[in-house]
Amino acid sequence: MKTELIELIHRVVQVLQINMRWMTWNLFLAFIPLVLSIWLFRRSSRGRSWVWWLGFLVFFAFLPNAPYLLTDVIHLINDIRTIQSIWMITLVLFPVYFIVITAGFEAYVISLINFGHYLHRMGKSSWILGMELITHALCAIGIYWGRFLRFNSWDFVTQPDAILTRGIEEIFGKQPLVIILITFVILTTLYWLMKRVSLGLTIQKNPDFQTRTSNNPYLLPPK
Repeated sequence: MKTELIELIHRVVQVLQINMRWMTWNLFLAFIPLVLSIWLFRRSSRGRSWVWWLGFLVFFAFLPNAPYLLTDVIHLINDIRTIQSIWMITLVLFPVYFIVITAGFEAYVISLINFGHYLHRMGKSSWILGMELITHALCAIGIYWGRFLRFNSWDFVTQPDAILTRGIEEIFGKQPLVIILITFVILTTLYWLMKRVSLGLTIQKNPDFQTRTSNNPYLLPPK
């Protein structure tokens, strides 16, 4: 019994060590657009220089990395087969995956909330819903490119020809279109839910904020 427990713990530690590598990297990529959204959309300056536009392009290039973490649940299946202990899976594996995936998607949610804040500040509140839907669609394509074609955000610079040829051609197939559509629906639904949770928690912590932003449900308090 003791030997089996030690072997089980050893397998769990091995799995977590392997996971921490890609989880840390993927979270790092997911938080790049979040940091950029604070710089681009939450600062007080209204100026949009070439540096701002460059940051905006980088923001959208890296944004799919945040919801991309949802697809990392496929690694969970192999980990379950490796560990084969319902208690370790429930008490260790599931919580780790839940925290990482939720953190990545929350970075996506807050990034778009910040974008909505910027549009509202620019007097373009009517654009917010359209921006969100277009962003979900673009990120659904980006997730497909990343998961199935193994493209990275920096490939827009390192191999733009591959994206313009293979990437564009691939998404017009029947199966890719179905996958992208399903991904779009999932992103839209989860974003709608988590946005309201995020804004609800903000209002709960700061009751005065609800009065100040009653005309715009997309805003977080200014940084």
